[in-house]
Amino acid sequence: MSIFGTIVSAIFHHAGSPPPASPAAPASGSAPGPAPAGQPAAPSSTVDVAAIMDKLTAQSSEKGLDWRHSIVDMMKLLNLDSSLHARKELAQELHYSGNMNDSASMNIWLHGQVMTKLAQNGGKVPSDLMH
Repeated sequence: MSIFGTIVSAIFHHAGSPPPASPAAPASGSAPGPAPAGQPAAPSSTVDVAAIMDKLTAQSSEKGLDWRHSIVDMMKLLNLDSSLHARKELAQELHYSGNMNDSASMNIWLHGQVMTKLAQNGGKVPSDLMH
């Protein structure tokens, strides 16, 4: 499963909803799924991403995690690998064209893309978090 697909599955799992059949961000090199890249998959229900992530933040033993601004913190709250290697894989999957050695810029871009893609796949995301 793609890293983005894993993020979607983790969030929808915490909501008690099945994830969309095909997230709108196919892995690089894979055949396009039912929804072309950039087109929303038809979600069966809307999942409040902020409510889920805020709940995970409150339950976390690690304090100070800021999922609203940090892709690393978001991945940690979802119990996903947040290493630089994993984030570079996610960047490739989402077609990042910037310098992957500039991790700060890449992380900002990743966070915005993940929020936008979550909204395209049935997530209710606060508009100030989408880029």
